[in-house]
Amino acid sequence: MKINLRVSVIVFSLIFARSVKAQDPSFSQFFSSPLNINPALTANINADWRLISNFRDQWIGPASPYVTGTISYDSKIFQNKIPNVETEGNIMGIGGMLMFDHAMAGVVKSTYASLNLSYSIKISETEHYIERIGLGFGAIYGNRHIDFNRINFEEQFTGFGFNTNLPTGETALSNMKPYFSASAGIVYNAKTLKSNFDLGVAGFHLNEPKQTFLEDKNQFLAMRKVAHANFETFINERAVLNTNAIYQFQQEANYFSIGAALGYYVGNSIETMITAGLWYWSKNALIPYVGLTYKDFQFGISYDITTSKLNDAARKPKSWEVSIILRGVKKPTGVIPCPWK
Repeated sequence: MKINLRVSVIVFSLIFARSVKAQDPSFSQFFSSPLNINPALTANINADWRLISNFRDQWIGPASPYVTGTISYDSKIFQNKIPNVETEGNIMGIGGMLMFDHAMAGVVKSTYASLNLSYSIKISETEHYIERIGLGFGAIYGNRHIDFNRINFEEQFTGFGFNTNLPTGETALSNMKPYFSASAGIVYNAKTLKSNFDLGVAGFHLNEPKQTFLEDKNQFLAMRKVAHANFETFINERAVLNTNAIYQFQQEANYFSIGAALGYYVGNSIETMITAGLWYWSKNALIPYVGLTYKDFQFGISYDITTSKLNDAARKPKSWEVSIILRGVKKPTGVIPCPWK
């Protein structure tokens, strides 16, 4: 399917919005995409390993500008096999993530791959309280591509339609070369028998690699800076309150999201939990969330209720998101059941 001149204006507006300003994809359910938030969250889990998949379809309406998906895996490694790992309460982790991001029915395609290493050190412990500091480092591979054969330009208009065999008149346009970048982060964690608290900061694209469709030698992928926090606690024997927040800053783009959810065990066992919550994405949307956890499997779905000027459009934009988490546990952890870990 060709994209005509009128739509091509939208395409390049989208390209400039996310590529020239160099914004990484973001999720409403940021708490369900930890490796995209901080490499130090790798293996920061109430399990031995964790498999996560996210899917987001953003601004469905006259078009479908963004479709984003990820799959990630992280795990604790070398437990009881090297000095001070697990025997002293320290945790080493490894993880990787694959992500795709498509705009305008795949005219603009982005792919990413990352590999993370983390190490968490126990800094204090009492009978009912543990504190940790975790460090994480990551390497990122990225590639973005535009299918120029699916875009028509003004110079190709003949008066009776578009002739794609004619020159586009845009000699500076080209596809990006793949890039490599680095990330790093730190997380503070405190746990009691009935609560859990995490506070962290991270930076992505620390080396600011070159990234442009316009052959501009001065254009670089800006560093993405992240601060995040979450707190979980038992309200009673069957109810768990989960709260979290994030702030991200990348060049001219910045936003924060904050919200909370209540999880409740159903039935006579503690194997099934239903969770419902609400988040606020600054100047963008209210995000109701519903989740279901059964043993080591978790499913979550959310919908963005747009509050920005996009909501004034004749056809209201629609955005929804799904997350699936599977955990592997060799032995009970004995800590608060946190849906985001």
